[in-house]
Amino acid sequence: MHIRVAMLSLTCALAGILAAQSTAVKMVPVTATSPSSGSEMFQKYCAACHGKDGRGNGPAAAALKTAPPDLTLISSHNNGKFPDLVIYQSIAGDRNISAHGSADMPVWGEVLKSLDGGSARMVNLRMSNLIDYLKTLQRR
Repeated sequence: MHIRVAMLSLTCALAGILAAQSTAVKMVPVTATSPSSGSEMFQKYCAACHGKDGRGNGPAAAALKTAPPDLTLISSHNNGKFPDLVIYQSIAGDRNISAHGSADMPVWGEVLKSLDGGSARMVNLRMSNLIDYLKTLQRR
């Protein structure tokens, strides 16, 4: 079930194969990444929508109903502090974010669970490393 959910919900994740003029997002199967590399996970799962630099300018952004947020401004929108728990909950799908879980943005917690047989330890490792990578993208 998790693999099917992951495959169906990866609308944005691997949409880098979009043609430049296309407004459709192609759905493709999940590709495994290293749980220890936040950068690799970001590039495979997030950059299609949020852009390689995290500024919301990925190749799939134009096809979305809601523009992806600029992830480089998370800290600046939170008085200079990176809100780890809020971001964790947002990625996992625990927070009600209009874009997450819609046809535009998958709930990544389910996708990450599908990659490592549902191991909570591995999901936490992935989430931690992805969040640590997001911290490196922050602009002052």
